[in-house]
Amino acid sequence: MKVVVCPKYGPPDVLQIKEFEKPVPKDHEILVKVFATTVTVADIRTRSFTVPRSVWLPARIALGLRRPKRPILGMELAGEVVAVGAAVKRFEKGDQVFAATLNDFGAYSEYKCLPENGAVVIKPDNISFEEAAAIPIGARTALHYLRKANVRSGQKVLIYGASGSVGTYAVQLAKYLGAHVTGLCSTLNVEMVKALGADEVIDYTTEDFSAQGARFDVIFEAVNKSSFANCMNSLTNNGVYINITEPVPDLRMLWAKLTSKKKILLAQNSPETAEALEFLKDLVIAGKLKPVIDRRYPLEQIVEAHRYVDKGHKKGNVVISLG
Repeated sequence: MKVVVCPKYGPPDVLQIKEFEKPVPKDHEILVKVFATTVTVADIRTRSFTVPRSVWLPARIALGLRRPKRPILGMELAGEVVAVGAAVKRFEKGDQVFAATLNDFGAYSEYKCLPENGAVVIKPDNISFEEAAAIPIGARTALHYLRKANVRSGQKVLIYGASGSVGTYAVQLAKYLGAHVTGLCSTLNVEMVKALGADEVIDYTTEDFSAQGARFDVIFEAVNKSSFANCMNSLTNNGVYINITEPVPDLRMLWAKLTSKKKILLAQNSPETAEALEFLKDLVIAGKLKPVIDRRYPLEQIVEAHRYVDKGHKKGNVVISLG
């Protein structure tokens, strides 16, 4: 089977397509023929070892000191079950599934073994494999933080980076939860964010959201480009600031926690379970959630796909097709 290997840290050119032996599922595993995967920010960071300085050492230990410990990247997938382990009860051969593989990576492969009790669920019939592959990381991340912030009906939510993978899902999910949503994005993406359901859209290239005097119950920072001070000034007294890219609070954040009632939620891995994916699947089936796909590439163009995502301007998700 074909796999994409990252033998060392570096630019997209380090990625190589190799031939590996097809894996065999253990008793509690399923073997999935992968039809689609994606290029996520997590893939980019792992390939290039681009991480916040505050977690450089623990990240090096976790990911690999000299080279990636898990050289086959890929954090999410969609495909078909082609074999099941002897003790598997949740799935059977022929099931169409989608899954998160953030714990051990490996979705850049024609076949992947998954634990049956992991973050894997049946794919909705009303979306393609490519769309399904784009759900497990971005949508689950958005859902995790909106739930932690207890977003509810009547609240005002600002999404900074509303056109990215997490941002496009955050807009839709916040609307589903009943919030009044303001999205921030560049000029090219204003209409797309409006179409996702945002009540208001601000073009950050021409307007400063904090200068308008609006106050928000939740500010969701998906791309880490806003001013922390401006966000604090634009939050209500009991508001919640979410930053999905910064794992460690700096002095400004610690001071804000000590001197105000505002809550600060920083980057953390959400639990790798099927519960969130089942919830998201139901929303997709009901037409309440739709993946946004920017570009599609065949596996043979994985380097070009990574080059594109490296530029930092993708809209929604970039998908890799294997079938």
